[in-house]
Amino acid sequence: MAVIAIDQGTTSTRAIVFDGKMRPLATAQQEFRQIYPASGHVEHDPEDIWTSVLGTVKGALSQAGLSASDIAAIGITNQRETTLIWDRTTGKPIHNAIVWQDRRTESICAGLREAGHEKAVAEKTGLVLDPYFSATKIAWLLDHVAGARDAAEAGQLAFGTVDSFLIYRLTAGRVHATDATNAARTLLFDIRSGQWDAELADLFRVPLAILPDVKDCTGSFGTTAAFGRAIPIRGVAGDQQAATVGQACFSPGMMKSTYGTGCFALLNTGEGPVASRNRLLTTIAYQIGGKRTYALEGAIFVAGAAVQWLRDGLKLIAESSQTDALAAQSDPGEQVYLVPAFVGLGAPYWDAQARGAMFGLTRNSGAAEFARAALEAVGYQTRGLIEAMHADWPAAANTVLRVDGGMAASNAAMQFLSDIPNAPVDRPKVMETTALGAAYLAGLASGLYPDFDGFAATWQRDRRFEPGMDDATRERKWQGWRDAVSRTLTHRSR
Repeated sequence: MAVIAIDQGTTSTRAIVFDGKMRPLATAQQEFRQIYPASGHVEHDPEDIWTSVLGTVKGALSQAGLSASDIAAIGITNQRETTLIWDRTTGKPIHNAIVWQDRRTESICAGLREAGHEKAVAEKTGLVLDPYFSATKIAWLLDHVAGARDAAEAGQLAFGTVDSFLIYRLTAGRVHATDATNAARTLLFDIRSGQWDAELADLFRVPLAILPDVKDCTGSFGTTAAFGRAIPIRGVAGDQQAATVGQACFSPGMMKSTYGTGCFALLNTGEGPVASRNRLLTTIAYQIGGKRTYALEGAIFVAGAAVQWLRDGLKLIAESSQTDALAAQSDPGEQVYLVPAFVGLGAPYWDAQARGAMFGLTRNSGAAEFARAALEAVGYQTRGLIEAMHADWPAAANTVLRVDGGMAASNAAMQFLSDIPNAPVDRPKVMETTALGAAYLAGLASGLYPDFDGFAATWQRDRRFEPGMDDATRERKWQGWRDAVSRTLTHRSR
């Protein structure tokens, strides 16, 4: 028997078939449209997401030479915080999905901050008041789609992050559910009690009737007949939590960082939530058997997206894989900084109004220096997260960083990532750790895969990157980066 992981990401959907020993057998991937209706607005057509899921699952099954009868379970992992609302009867969305990167609700968040609500919200949710999260997106949809708020209060509409929407569609409307890791990203969920919070729902003007049931990451999410024989859906986790599982970060102090469109670092803090004093997020790493394991998280909005900007915006490269070679041609005497605040800055700054900027340009600066700056920006931003995590939880000092995601394939980026925080970086042999995590959760729930210890024993390192930069160079570069960031912050002193 095998397991299918649906990895529904920000720019593409992948389906990967894993065999009974958790080895990938076949992969299908499909990109879909990015919609930018206004400055700072990012949307997806839910039907594009749905058709990409159907197409990639069928494609992966075909490549593997398998049918639905060979699949023990489906696991789902998804872009988090992206918000959809749909009609419960027809399953039709009332609007495009509002993507996690979208900044249209900054004024709502600012009003709540000015009214003094941020501390109370953080105590319950572990999050900050930022457009990144789902609650203000829900309120915006209910306020801007004609008749939506009345329909929601009458119980006619359903809200979900992408996982919940896919479960609803896959089960033909029989199941409206999510898992604890996705619920924890909405600003509506009390991460200590593990329940939707009525006071938060009232604060954000979100009717409780539209919220999904919350289950374990290894819960029973119904069955789907979309691919022939009925297949149970048994594993669900947000993409960064799924990657944490896929990297086998099961012990407190273990840390992973995923470099996809953005960069997200999670540090396992064990059975108790650690409140951040440095603008990090406190979140649920995974929930199994009703038991929650917590993490500190640092969210960077732009990582691989900076390389996409080099390719699609500036036309400096034809393929993302060319970035390393171009960066290698840069003048070592040039020190160009890219602060990729294209959609604001995430942790630890949380400045939604900041915008991207280049610093240190000279007459000699060119494409190669831009490429190197894009790769180095990932390392600088990650160091900021690591320093904040160590300040919040000193027990995490000397943690080895396990990396994954598309940018982790860049040797240049990973070497700089090791150099600038002066820490070792481990890249695994199985790079599709997000999909692997979803598959493992589904296989664990189905009795196909081993327990945590058994799974952790299968984790293998492809390469370790060790720091090679001298201290003086490291600190000179770091101080230059801090100065560059300070010049982009909208709340800096003038």
